[in-house]
Order: sequence, then structure tokens, then C-alpha cells
Amino acid sequence: MIRFENVGLRYGNGPEILRDVTFHVVPGSFHFLTGPSGAGKTTLLRLLFMSLRPTRGLIFVFGENVSDLSAAGRAELRRRIGIVFQDFRLLDHLTTWENVALPLRVMGKKESDYREDVTDLLRWVGLGDRIDAYPEVLSGGEKQRAAIARAVIGRPELLLADEPTGNVDPMIADRLLRLFVELNRLGTSVIIATHDYGLMDQLDAPRLVLYEGHLEIR
Repeated sequence: MIRFENVGLRYGNGPEILRDVTFHVVPGSFHFLTGPSGAGKTTLLRLLFMSLRPTRGLIFVFGENVSDLSAAGRAELRRRIGIVFQDFRLLDHLTTWENVALPLRVMGKKESDYREDVTDLLRWVGLGDRIDAYPEVLSGGEKQRAAIARAVIGRPELLLADEPTGNVDPMIADRLLRLFVELNRLGTSVIIATHDYGLMDQLDAPRLVLYEGHLEIR
């Protein structure tokens, strides 16, 4: 599903943020991505989502060499990926329910076919009473849960999550982890970037560890 071959990335003329990163992700796998602050976790996720291009090396997503793809080709592959950014990226003019339903709407599905699914998922992540609220009145933790719900509602083939439990209490964090595990059980490959060792210790999953630009699998 994902393959990195000797990938390096630098911004401008600065030092390399990532150096000779090589790894692969098979369909249906679950990985944690960890490392100290500034190690390049968010950068690696952006490369996986194809919103950044590597300075050198090769990246294959769903078997396609990303460097060979047009903008339209990358956009097509992104539709198969669910992603949770640290800045949430909810649309301010849409309610919580509308934000979460957006991927299904973009797919061309009828609202009558997914209305109940979206509502049930929002209840599961603890936002049942915030369905009609707009992002401006949501707390950081509520925005985070809405962003996670939006990322998983379409059952993507690959889920990328950047610190998805960073702004929630332990009970909600546990519930979100169970949601990720269930999605993985249904066939989605999952990569979660996190500093939370307590969260990682709950699951026997490989860890992609970034340190000083290099990646090690543990």
C-alpha cells in the first residue's frame, strides 16, 4: 500500500528534515508513528498524503509512484485516504454534522443513505449534543473529535492521524483508539502519530520511530 525508498526532505536550503527513510505499509496494518518533537512526524504524514513532495527518493502510494502523478492523479488517490490534521481544518460555514458528512457528499452518496450513520458516529465520539453547532463554538477537543469522525466516516483504505488524542481526556482517548482499531479490523490501514506512550502501550502494534531524521521500526 505504501512504500518509501531512501526518501529525504529539506525545506529550501536548510538541513534535511528526513534522511534516507525506507519502510513499507501493507494493507490492513496498524502502526504508531512516534519520536520527539520536531523529529518530522507531521512532515512524514504530509508526504504520505501527497501534500508534500520529497527532495529525493521514491514514494509509492497504492502502488503508484507519486512523482509520476499529475495533480489530478494525486487528488484521486487522496480520496482513498482519511486524514486528521492537528489544525482540524473544519469548514466554518458547515455544522458539525455537515462537516462529518462532507466526504460522503463529495462521493455523490444520497443524504438519506448516510444520515443515520453520521449521527451515530457523532454520538459515539461524544458529540451527539453538538450536531448542529458550528466550529466557532466548539472547544479544541470537540473540533478534534469532529475531524476524526470526518476522517473515518467513509471507511478509507488508509487513515492518517496526527496526535488524534492530544486534546481529549483519557476516557475519550480510549474510545477513539477503539474506533481506530475497529476501522482497522474492517480493513483500513492505520498510521497514528502520537507522543502518548500510554496510548501506544494499549496496543501491540509496530512503531515507526523518527529520530534525527532517520526512521526505525520497532
